[in-house]
Order: sequence, then structure tokens, then C-alpha cells
Amino acid sequence: MISIRIQKLTKRFGPITALHDLDLTIEPGELFFLLGPSGCGKTTLLRSLAGFYIPEEGMVFFGETNVTRLAPHKRDTGMMFQSYALWPHMTVAENVAFGLKERKAAKGEITRRVGEALESVRMGAYGERKPNQLSGGQQQRVALARALVIRPRCLLLDEPLSNLDAKLRLEMRAEIRRVCKEFKVTTVYVTHDQKEALSIADRMAVLDGGRIRQVGTPREIYRRPRCKLVANFIGETDFIEGNIVSVDGGEAVVDTSVGRFAGVLGNPNRVPAAGASVTVSVRPECWRLSREAPLLNAVRGRIGDCVYLGETAQYDFRTNGMALKIFELNPQYVEQADRGDLFASAAPDDVVVLTE
Repeated sequence: MISIRIQKLTKRFGPITALHDLDLTIEPGELFFLLGPSGCGKTTLLRSLAGFYIPEEGMVFFGETNVTRLAPHKRDTGMMFQSYALWPHMTVAENVAFGLKERKAAKGEITRRVGEALESVRMGAYGERKPNQLSGGQQQRVALARALVIRPRCLLLDEPLSNLDAKLRLEMRAEIRRVCKEFKVTTVYVTHDQKEALSIADRMAVLDGGRIRQVGTPREIYRRPRCKLVANFIGETDFIEGNIVSVDGGEAVVDTSVGRFAGVLGNPNRVPAAGASVTVSVRPECWRLSREAPLLNAVRGRIGDCVYLGETAQYDFRTNGMALKIFELNPQYVEQADRGDLFASAAPDDVVVLTE
């Protein structure tokens, strides 16, 4: 296992700067996700790690080795493309063996390692089939085996599940994590699917405009976004504009048009002054509905539109000219739509105060 270190990395395409002065460390054996909106730079960063792009500035280290200007085939990486890129004229076993043959491995070793790789992705019985005889999920497994059979120092995955249907994507998330951990390989995974990242990542980086906006575990990113962009991109949230009343350590009190909120600073390194404009972020599932007014963080309003989903219900909670999205588990208030005022409240630990 190796670490990956990116130092002051800048990549330009003509007048466009795709990556701006990036610093990032990925620990040995981590399953690390790069995600963000289209055009944020995540694929450019992955291809810079693979050696397909050479940066104008900065360095990339695999362990202690500077690979910044090393050719792709000398970096000892395994790459899995969005399209899988399986050769249609080759069998499954021949596709998986390709990298080993290019490395002049002995015939016996090729046979053994191909067999082990196919077994690890549960495709051992399909070695003699052609790619067009496989389902999308099976092709995905073969592409993963081909990337791993060469025993790469790191594995690079470019939106590997985007071509699968929803059910297969759910199945393959856990499968990819299992295989990567079994092979103990440092893995960098590009996706725009937030739930994919939240469900299997060890850590992740959210990019925007070629810059890293936040790095952390899935729980850290979801529960403590540092800016509106991250809060809005990872999951759903309600934004309420307000002004700082007071700050004490990492806690803040904010006045808004729908009431006063006590919460926590999303970025404790940026402490706003009293009166500063900020945004309160509350996840829809963090609201609690009641008929009596809670003592803290309470908003008065009524349920408008309602979508009943059995185990949950989604409400538009209308209050003072705005609509808050509220998710209720084991719905109790479905029949209250447009029937009178209720109170929505959130615990201070679920109220995140954003300064940017």
C-alpha cells in the first residue's frame, strides 16, 4: 500500500485553469472519493494521477516516488474507465490477462493470477465468454479484475457505476469496497453520485471550479459542511439567511426571518463578527414536528404539499413566505396538511451556520 501526495498541483488547458494549486494527501489503503458538479476538475485530477495529463505546476508522489512526469505505463496504476473499455474480440480471461502479457509475465503466472482476479470479483466461471455475452454488472466486474490483476500501487476508478441500472449500482457499491479492501490497494474513485460516495468512501474531497472545498469522512462532510456549495451538493438541505447575534467558541446564535437559531459553525476557522450575514443549514430529516412550541430553534408554520412514501413523508412546511423541506420518519402529521399551525424545530447540533 502507498500514500498519494499532491502538492500545489495546477493544470491548464489553454486559457482555462482546470486545477488550481491543489494540496491533498490520500492515506495508504484508503478508498478516497473525488466528487463535485460537472466541470469541477475531478476527472482532470484523476487523469493527472494516471499520467494522462502532465501538470504545469506542482508534484504528485506515490509513496516517496515523484511520478509527476512519469509516463502512464511506468506508474504502476490500474485504471477502470467509465465505459469499461473491454476488447470485444477477446474472451474475459484474455481481457484480464492483457496487462500481464504486456509486462511479459510468465504464462503460468498469468493463468494463476487471472484465475485469482476473476474469483475475487466472482467471475471465475465466465473466463471463456466474450464481453457481449455478459450483463453490464458482469462487464463491470471484469473491468475491475483487469485493473487489479497487475497488482497496481493504486487503483483509479472513473465513474465505474454510471452505466448500470439503479439496482445493480446498489449491489456493486459494496462489491467494489470489498474487493479494494481485500486487495489492500489505495483507491481513488471519481463520481458525481453523492450516495455512492457516502455509502462506501473512507474519505472524500468535494471540488468546485478546480479547487478543493472540503476534505473529510462521509459523516463529516454531510453533518458539518463548511460552505453552502458543499451543503447543497451533498444531500438536501434547507437554507435560511440570517445575521449573527453572538459566537461562543464553535457555537453561534443567528437571527432569521423565521426565528432565532442556536447552532454550530460549519467552519470553526472562520468566526463571523456580530451582525455578519450568514446562512443557516438544516437537513430535512433533522426537523421535528410538534403541536406545542419547543423552547429552542422553533419555526411556526403549516404543512403545504405532502408526498407520502409509506415509511417516510416529505412536506413543504410553509412559514413566513418561505417553504422548508421536512422529511418525517414514521409519518404522524400527513393528515395535518393545510389544517392548522404546527411547529418545526431542530437540535442545535443539527443547525450548521455557514459563513460562505
